[in-house]
Amino acid sequence: MKLISWNVAGIRACIKKGFIDFFNEAQADIFCVQESKAMEEQFDFRPKDYDMYLFPAVRKGYSGILIYSKIKPLNVTYGNIEEEYDEEGRTITLEFEKFYLVNVYVPNVKRDLSRMKSRMHFEDVFRNYLKTLDKTKPVIICGDFNVAHEEIDICNAKQNIGNAGFTYEERNKFSELLNSGFIDTYRYFHKDQTGAYTWWSYMKGVRERNIGWRIDYFLVSKRFINNVINTTIYSDIHGSDHCPIGIEIKL
Repeated sequence: MKLISWNVAGIRACIKKGFIDFFNEAQADIFCVQESKAMEEQFDFRPKDYDMYLFPAVRKGYSGILIYSKIKPLNVTYGNIEEEYDEEGRTITLEFEKFYLVNVYVPNVKRDLSRMKSRMHFEDVFRNYLKTLDKTKPVIICGDFNVAHEEIDICNAKQNIGNAGFTYEERNKFSELLNSGFIDTYRYFHKDQTGAYTWWSYMKGVRERNIGWRIDYFLVSKRFINNVINTTIYSDIHGSDHCPIGIEIKL
């Protein structure tokens, strides 16, 4: 089974920049999208053989996530975190026979760190939510976590310490999440790989020189890691300031 995750920075804009070509080429069984920034009536792309599960933000043109799936889930949960985050369309959970899949778009602390308190609360509530799911069956979590975990996950690490997305607070919360029973699949398979990034600033020449951050992840419950066959960063795919990531699993 193949799963893809991509923060598209606006699905309508991304469709004009090659989203459909990559979608068709990838042939994923499940395709998760973050920052869709669109209401249901604004979606023109409804691929054959896929069901679409959309959770838009209340505020138009902001946040929102969706999942395209060839496989019918047993159950679908939109949000169920807390009202503040549910109104922003932050999580969708699909329950399948052998696992839960959670698509997440973690709140950004903002450049001035003004949303740090809210972000820290989200981290705690979300982690507890995942731990509750994990008691029933293994969990796959994918999406934009808005944090580069370790220095290996970011270019120019020393200069970025304390900046949004690379504060000690955010990094420590990500460590807490992993320590509560989950594995970063890319780092599991590529322990010492440098230059593996999923986000680049739109500033001229930044992506060409690979001055990036790895802030998009596939995590899995520890007991599920042997079901993961492969993990990929599609760094050559443009269309957003993020690139897609993927895993293949066996059941």
